[in-house]
Amino acid sequence: MRHFIQGFFWLGVYLFVSLLPLFVVFLGPHPPGRDFLTELSVALGFVGLAMVGLQFFLTARFRPIEAPYGLDVILHFHREISTAAFLIILAHPLLIFWRDGSLQILNLSVQPARVWFAVISLLALATLIATSIWRKALRLSYEKWRLLHGTLAIIALGFALGHVIGVGHYIADLWQQILWSLMAAASVAVLLYIRVFKPLMLKRRPYTISEVRDEGGQTWTLRCRPEGHEGLEFEAGQFAWLSLWESPFSIEEHPFSMSSSALQRDHVDFTIKALGDFTAKVANVEEGSTTYIDGPYGAFTSDRYPAAGYVFIAGGIGITPIMSMLRTLADYGDTRPLLLIFAAHEFESLTFYDEIEKLHDRLENLQTIYVLDSPPDDWDGETGYVDSELIERHMPEYPRRHEYFLCGPFPMLVNVEQALLSVDVPRTHIHAELFNLV
Repeated sequence: MRHFIQGFFWLGVYLFVSLLPLFVVFLGPHPPGRDFLTELSVALGFVGLAMVGLQFFLTARFRPIEAPYGLDVILHFHREISTAAFLIILAHPLLIFWRDGSLQILNLSVQPARVWFAVISLLALATLIATSIWRKALRLSYEKWRLLHGTLAIIALGFALGHVIGVGHYIADLWQQILWSLMAAASVAVLLYIRVFKPLMLKRRPYTISEVRDEGGQTWTLRCRPEGHEGLEFEAGQFAWLSLWESPFSIEEHPFSMSSSALQRDHVDFTIKALGDFTAKVANVEEGSTTYIDGPYGAFTSDRYPAAGYVFIAGGIGITPIMSMLRTLADYGDTRPLLLIFAAHEFESLTFYDEIEKLHDRLENLQTIYVLDSPPDDWDGETGYVDSELIERHMPEYPRRHEYFLCGPFPMLVNVEQALLSVDVPRTHIHAELFNLV
């Protein structure tokens, strides 16, 4: 209930701030001789500008804001709402073109600086969205994209504010000037927090890589021990951002789920599979090196959903946050019924297989089902994919009393969620880790 109230509150704040500029249009003095279409275009421009400014807050990883939803949901919302903001802003000049019936304004050689500012802002925002959607097709590395993304966002917001000041309407009154000054100052403050103050705080809380453990299947576990502080307090299943080889001021940081028990405060483990340029380097991390951890984040945790039992469905490296939950439940001595369905391409990809088998000694009501797409000849477990038939065969007796946690490739999550819904599992009992930056 607490997280629900918090989520409702922050949604209300977002809507209020997004629509706040409308008061500038409706309550302030109006320039003479302006028709409805012109006022509508101005209103849309202001709303879009406010939405762009709010994106800095959505991506700043403020824990009070992300806690009710999970950062994966926040970032998904950020992607969708950024496109909506762009379309709203684009409607601003399109309505003016429609009203005038002329494209003369596109002759930039004769236009004042305020028009140039608007064009630059719009182009920056369009490029930002395009490079995010087609990052892989454009072969942009994550680090280059992230630097470009932040730079374009600053350009888009800065030139948009320059356009508003250049036009001069709706900023004549003192209260209007105060409003826009506060919004601009808030955006600058968020940038300083992200690039200066947060890295300084992380610098004071370093971790040492005490162990690099080969888990097989091109997967490694990094054990991080706190140096000079009490360590990371997190809920089982959450994730954090790691800065390896670099200072906390570096642009290169990546999100990974914790795989260790939440009760083991003297260390925190991250289990990482080599799936890209950065993760392929994990095997080369040296023991004794320093890393910085920004977290925890995420709402994908059994701690928040008390239930008579739990069902965990993992695909490949998606076992990582689920392993954290299982280890934590084992440390608690939990006796509730637990079902783990773990799917992988081949046996070597069943990360933690040996430890999961040993967990049966500590979790007396743990049932495990392994599913292999390419099983060995002597395999007697499930084969193929996790579909509705497989789920029906292994569902608990009272499925509505359980909470369900899914983590794996996106197509698998979609299919498994539909399969669970088809066997009468309430949608509110299904929790999926949807973390994906681009």
